[in-house]
Amino acid sequence: MSVPTNPNVNGAIAESPELGGEHHGDNKTAREIDEASSTASPARSKQEAQPLWRKTYDIIFWVPPKARWDPEEPPKFSMALNILFAFAGAFTVANLYYNHPILNILAEDFGVPYAKVAEIPTLAQAGYAVGLFFLCPLGDLFKRRPFVLSLVFFTATMSIGLCVTDSIEVFTGIQFLVGLTTVTPQLMLPLVGDLAPPHKRAAALSVVVSGFALGILVARLLSGIMTNFISWRYVYWMSVALQYCIFISLWAFMPDYPAMNKGLNYFKMLWSILVMLTKHPILVQACCISFFTSATFTSFWTVLTFLLAGEPYEFSPVIIGLFALVGIGTMLFVPFYARIIIDRFVPAFSVLLGLTWCLFGVCMGAYTGTFTIAGPIIQGFFSDFGMQTSQIANRSAIYTVEPKGRNRVNTAFMVCTFFGQLTGTSVGTRLYVDHGWVVSQSFSVACIGIAFLLTIARGPWEEGWFGWGGGWQIKKKDRTSADGKGNEARNPLRRLTTHEKAADALEAQRKADLEKGMVGEDTRNAEVVGHETNAEKAALELADDEKASSKTDDDFPASRTRGEK
Repeated sequence: MSVPTNPNVNGAIAESPELGGEHHGDNKTAREIDEASSTASPARSKQEAQPLWRKTYDIIFWVPPKARWDPEEPPKFSMALNILFAFAGAFTVANLYYNHPILNILAEDFGVPYAKVAEIPTLAQAGYAVGLFFLCPLGDLFKRRPFVLSLVFFTATMSIGLCVTDSIEVFTGIQFLVGLTTVTPQLMLPLVGDLAPPHKRAAALSVVVSGFALGILVARLLSGIMTNFISWRYVYWMSVALQYCIFISLWAFMPDYPAMNKGLNYFKMLWSILVMLTKHPILVQACCISFFTSATFTSFWTVLTFLLAGEPYEFSPVIIGLFALVGIGTMLFVPFYARIIIDRFVPAFSVLLGLTWCLFGVCMGAYTGTFTIAGPIIQGFFSDFGMQTSQIANRSAIYTVEPKGRNRVNTAFMVCTFFGQLTGTSVGTRLYVDHGWVVSQSFSVACIGIAFLLTIARGPWEEGWFGWGGGWQIKKKDRTSADGKGNEARNPLRRLTTHEKAADALEAQRKADLEKGMVGEDTRNAEVVGHETNAEKAALELADDEKASSKTDDDFPASRTRGEK
């Protein structure tokens, strides 16, 4: 019998050890190989003919083995992962602030009046606001890894247009789109709230929040300094490089956490944000406090430039830009403060303490800033520090109310924060132009006063909208919880400790024995004692864990809450 004269088939037959080396075998085997070859060829050609968008999609959504989700053993939330989220948030939020120090240079380079380039930061912030409301809630619907990677990749790619365009209209339009997708930081915070143990949530959140402060600081500082020596376009090329570095880092190390609410309707999800504001007094209280503290922040940093550029200081733009370095002290100190204070006391106490720091700083700057530079420096440090710590405490508290809706909770909080920032910028600037520095900062004093009243209107243990039901105690009744009440359910994304796994297995065995009727009255009495013993052991393990983590542990070990027992 002759073999088909397909050279590829003949070669395959001749080289195949299964077919006996040089012996070609029978016609049936040859036909099978010929059919397999003809079937594989279209598949290979189809794979080679894939469009670019499909190849890009496959790369973005492919998950490395170490990042894949295992429900039996969820990925460990380590300090390294916490810092990665902070890095991603820092140099993503920076996209909103690169243009602030160089608006005059952009006006000159594009040949347009200053009023035209003033639209750039406005539209960037407008895009960010749209993204906050319409994109951030999707974190409760989609898997976080592909969603975040898509936003970062889109932002990085669109930013290339900022580097090469010669049209102010195109530049402004791209800046709006970049602002729209620069919501990655606001997706990281709820994720950290999901992953960090409740009794260490504030410390974990403070690392990411400090990253945001770093991003804003570095963006303004590097943009102003670089543009003094080279073209402003290199600032945006640097931004593109940083965005792709963030993408690669998250692609390699961000775990593929599952979606929390599969099948949730998008429009009902948006409506549920308003419903949450009618159900949870702590959320409304935190939103209102953040509105007023954020107003003081933007009011100060907006009019500070006018103060330092005029009499009696008359500083150069470079010196004014370096003034932002005051924020470094806050950024470095906040994580330690959160671990020592915020995680140990009820959130309301930490908020009051933060507002006290704010009030001290604002008063020092407002009433001494016109004749000594020490006033604005003190105000810059203490007002930033107080605002950040109060917001971290409030975030730690509000993330307990909707365990499966933390992105929507964060959206409500950030929308109020954003409008507070707009109010501070608008009112602070107008008061400075009409009445000067003292009056503009007295507005900030009034805002902090209102925030104080909102905080004391509802006590730390009050379940209603107003009052001090439950007492004045500032220490947590349950130190394993974020709000001290111990009623937060265990999050399925969080990795369990060995003790928690053993406790779950023991509880499952007990339930099985009870169902089979194998447990008598004496055994049940022994179980009560056993429960008390286990509770004591859990408390001792928590104390030992806190001592160990304060010395050498880089991770955030999980612990049981009262609601989990």
